[in-house]
Amino acid sequence: MTELQRLLIAYDAHRAEGRACALASVVDVAGSAYRRPGARMLVTDEGRLTGAISGGCLEGDARQRARRVIQQGRPTVVTYDSTDPDDDLQFGAALGCQGIVQILLEPLDFQNPDNPVELLRRWAEGVEANAVVATVFSTAGSGAEVAVGQRLLLTSDNTAQGTLPEAADLYAAILADARTALAAGQPATRHYPAGAGTVRVSLEILRPPVRLTVYGAGNDVQPLVRLAAGLGWRVLVVDGRPAQAQPARFPEADEVRVLPLAQVSEQPHDGSFALLMTHNYYYDLAVLQHLLPAATARYIGLLGPRKKYERLLEDLTKDTPDAAEQLRGRIHSPIGLNLGAETPEEIALSIVAEIQAVLTGRPAGFLRDSPHPIHPPLHANAPLVPEGRVDAMCAIGE
Repeated sequence: MTELQRLLIAYDAHRAEGRACALASVVDVAGSAYRRPGARMLVTDEGRLTGAISGGCLEGDARQRARRVIQQGRPTVVTYDSTDPDDDLQFGAALGCQGIVQILLEPLDFQNPDNPVELLRRWAEGVEANAVVATVFSTAGSGAEVAVGQRLLLTSDNTAQGTLPEAADLYAAILADARTALAAGQPATRHYPAGAGTVRVSLEILRPPVRLTVYGAGNDVQPLVRLAAGLGWRVLVVDGRPAQAQPARFPEADEVRVLPLAQVSEQPHDGSFALLMTHNYYYDLAVLQHLLPAATARYIGLLGPRKKYERLLEDLTKDTPDAAEQLRGRIHSPIGLNLGAETPEEIALSIVAEIQAVLTGRPAGFLRDSPHPIHPPLHANAPLVPEGRVDAMCAIGE
């Protein structure tokens, strides 16, 4: 989400200055690659870059190709194949990743309200739930009524929009697969037979920013807010102390709110992730009581030793006998990954890393010890599995 925000800001600036642009998008990956489908980079006619499509190895070549696309006025797809040493040397990419990456390069028409950046903007401005973007990136030999670069944006309310013509024979099939991908929360690549060829479509999942509520406005919360905001998360800081809950102390937060202890139960909880860092037992108790029935709070992190949670649970159980069951799977106490953190900055890192693991359904730990690839492979037309499943990944080297 942070990358998209930066891209939109740069796009608006270039448009205001009348500087022609192209968009480079990763649309398909086989094997290993630094970035996955959905990574984007904005390129101006002068070669200025915003965003990234790799770890730096593709940007130079893609920049030159994008500038030619701007001059020619039509999209193209370039394939970087680091499994073939000759191709690797030909592109001058020296990837060393042992993967195949396909990049869609397309000129941007500032006057077209359905150009790919404007399509993403419409989702981002009202973002509250996942969406899926279906992008046509190959029509080789198909003779189909669709073209490279045409898109369909499907939002959670089942609204479809974009440049993919509804009259096209493939529209219904692409829309159906987009609905399946959105329900599963998983990206995919789909191939559709058409005429004597094949139409290839990338299904990318757009995810809204994490909404994080931090109860507590002490000094140890400041590095956490900075780190979370740097990831594009929307952060709300809540505390009962007016002297602590000051926007000037948390400039990166979306909002800082004073909430007295007596009013905790009256305040609707915002977001799916909550952190209890008040250092006040009774405030934590009130917040936990408030969050018990809040099914939207999928993650509740409690700062402090395990004994603190045991005491809190004992007090909660007096009024709510099934409190432990209601919190099962949601409460994280002690909070954070076991990184040996000591300083506020290190603790913030361990907490944010744990939330990221929960968010993606990953077990954390060392990647070197995992038998699975870093990213699930995008096999064409492979069945989609529910979000968070890591046991179904195939052993493609990454």
